[in-house]
Amino acid sequence: MSRGGQTKRAAREGLRKDFWRRFPLEELTRPEWEALCDGCAKCCLIKLEDEDTGAVAYTRVACRLLDLGTCRCGNYPLRRQLVRGCVVLDRDNLETVLSWMPRTCAYRLVHEGRALEPWHPLISGDPESVHRAGISLRGRMVAEYEVPEEDWEDFVIEEEI
Repeated sequence: MSRGGQTKRAAREGLRKDFWRRFPLEELTRPEWEALCDGCAKCCLIKLEDEDTGAVAYTRVACRLLDLGTCRCGNYPLRRQLVRGCVVLDRDNLETVLSWMPRTCAYRLVHEGRALEPWHPLISGDPESVHRAGISLRGRMVAEYEVPEEDWEDFVIEEEI
């Protein structure tokens, strides 16, 4: 979809033009907040925290609710009730959560005053662009229910997320 097509779509969805450039996260509407998610699925990976250092390591093990094909939550409205420890990113927990969010995360980029990447669907106008750019974890994850918890360390992702 062309940039112009994206702008028309955004207007239909009630999104203000270039809202991610013009407004801080605290001033976004709920639809704008949700539209920032690029669909990479990185935040839905099981993360392991080193008890001594506090360092967080991502694994290729995806939350049991994540649809591995679409990289979207299979039960978004009830995710917090269904998955113990699911963190719902919002204005209240933004500061603490962003420390372990991926460096490409749009919420993090906007919070830090940086531009969205060219592959972000709000820039490209195409929700598939994040997958074509190799940013999403589509095709590289395993479902949580397929891996025993004691084996999660075997699935740590070594490259930077």
